[in-house]
Amino acid sequence: MKFYGFILFALSLFVMASCKPAVTTQALTGKWKYIKIEHPNASPPDTVKKAELDEAVPYIQFTPEMKYTIVWGGKFLSHGAFTLNGSNMNVKEVLPDGKTRDFVFYVSELTDDRIVFESTGPEGSKVTALRASKF
Repeated sequence: MKFYGFILFALSLFVMASCKPAVTTQALTGKWKYIKIEHPNASPPDTVKKAELDEAVPYIQFTPEMKYTIVWGGKFLSHGAFTLNGSNMNVKEVLPDGKTRDFVFYVSELTDDRIVFESTGPEGSKVTALRASKF
């Protein structure tokens, strides 16, 4: 009987260790400089060249009010709002004509200084970014 208790205990620890904590607004808040952009679902898959990223200096900035802005080449590229659900960011992008577009970013990694987030579908991308500053 002790053996089965041990197995149950070990299994419980494994499940708890594999559960990723939810992404929080506090952890996201700040400016994140893109260092790698991949398009794994493209045919063929591709990656934005490092020279292009070095020239354009793209970044995404998240605010405590759950808003975001994306800048590319010093120019405003996109903005909107987001909500959080576990490791998912539900994004509502505001388009130039005032309409909105909804999509999901899955946050596969988030530390104090690094984030990896992904979108799905044929035009999906995987972005790796480093924290540039924190509010």
